[in-house]
Amino acid sequence: MVDAFQQSFLGPVLGYIVAYTLLILAIVLPVLIGVAYAVYADRKIWAAAQMRRGPNVVGPWGLLQSFADGLKVFLKETIIPAGANKGVFLLAPMITFTLALVGWAVVPFSPSLVLADINVGILYIFAVSSLGVYGIIMSGWASNSKYPFIGGLRSAAQMVSYEVSIGFIVICVVLWANSFNLNTIVMAQKGTILGFINMNLFNPLLFPMAIMFLISALAETNRPPFDLPEAEAELVAGYQTEYSSMSFALFWLGEYGAILLMCALMSVLFLGGYLPPFELEFLYWVPGIIWLLLKIAFMFFVFAWIFATVPRYRYDQLMRLGWKVFLPVSLFWVFLVSGYLMFVTPGHFQ
Repeated sequence: MVDAFQQSFLGPVLGYIVAYTLLILAIVLPVLIGVAYAVYADRKIWAAAQMRRGPNVVGPWGLLQSFADGLKVFLKETIIPAGANKGVFLLAPMITFTLALVGWAVVPFSPSLVLADINVGILYIFAVSSLGVYGIIMSGWASNSKYPFIGGLRSAAQMVSYEVSIGFIVICVVLWANSFNLNTIVMAQKGTILGFINMNLFNPLLFPMAIMFLISALAETNRPPFDLPEAEAELVAGYQTEYSSMSFALFWLGEYGAILLMCALMSVLFLGGYLPPFELEFLYWVPGIIWLLLKIAFMFFVFAWIFATVPRYRYDQLMRLGWKVFLPVSLFWVFLVSGYLMFVTPGHFQ
């Protein structure tokens, strides 16, 4: 696509800019639509778990409810507390929303459909997810209110704690695939289990890491049972208590964008990404992007299912799980996987 635009009448530089702009829009717009329907799916799954209907009035089967909610928020007045730091207060939700989108740049939807197929895709995801906490810290501090401030501190501690474990978990997958490139990690899962299963999930050495990654992703995205930074029973709404109108909507979009990104990362690292689940020829008739979207949808269902069924942790339990269980286990697993690859499969790292 980029080459075609460079050779067009637009000229090489302008053609390059136009091509990448269209490619960015081709990824960002579906992600934003996906966020809207992720909210709808979330509410429908919670309703089913609690034996009620959920959204069912606005549009057929309530499919337009998310857009009605977005319009309602857009039309509301933006209120900035008198004691808030106005610049930082307004910048915080923009940072959260932007970082939730830029992570999609390295997610491979098919072998050729990826915005930036860089060799260090995993490190890029780490950098983006690590920066995500800044929006929440800034919002908690700039609000100049005790509940948002406590929520921001909680979120900082929580994300730092589980970021370390996620790092070691992903290193195990990187060692197994011998690459930081997400496309290579997907292709490394091709037929590796029993010769016909295209998933790291069923690898006995990586299965515990997949479960730990799922739990850590819940903590990273402040999802129940780890939604302590916005615990309504204790902190009203945590770091976003003082926000309204579009500034609140940007937090809302950023949160669901980050959740979908974690679902995509789980799919790429452990569920085979755009590969079909089994090495059967007729399964390859389905485009790879469809397989990836189905896996993301399944992982989102798991996130919503956990939300509806698991009670919230206490904060000391959250910290204990991160530092006393996940950190030592994931660190030990790095040595276990690297030792296995070094002694059982010599030449793997060459």
